[in-house]
Amino acid sequence: MALTGMSGAPPQDEGFPFRLTDAEWRERLTPEQYTVLRGHGTERAGSCALNYEKRAGTFSCAGCGQPLFRSHKKFESGTGWPSFDQPLEGAVGTSEDFKFGMHRIEVHCAHCGGHLGHVFPDGPPPTGLRYCINGVAMDFEAEPA
Repeated sequence: MALTGMSGAPPQDEGFPFRLTDAEWRERLTPEQYTVLRGHGTERAGSCALNYEKRAGTFSCAGCGQPLFRSHKKFESGTGWPSFDQPLEGAVGTSEDFKFGMHRIEVHCAHCGGHLGHVFPDGPPPTGLRYCINGVAMDFEAEPA
């Protein structure tokens, strides 16, 4: 998968199948989730329990419930954030991010536009990608035992 994107951040309230007003987002999300998903923030490294989640299951967008990643695509990157080598098909979109004097590729939910994290070209085979995702931006549902 190539790292491609559009110019600028994804529109937060337009062009996505799932849309809410700012007031509705604030009611739906915790303050931390709102800061990350709607404000393009970043949680502190190592602060989210999902970084340590090892069970089989699915990681979904905390904003809209869109399934994003399967647990078998998660790996330990040593960064302090949940890392995956591949999202579910059509689950995420990307855009160029030039904040803080760096060029990065931002990852957002394809269903609601919520900011998830960034993707870097230093992941494991076979994709070579590392989707570095804020744990607070996701929910996890374990597969039945």
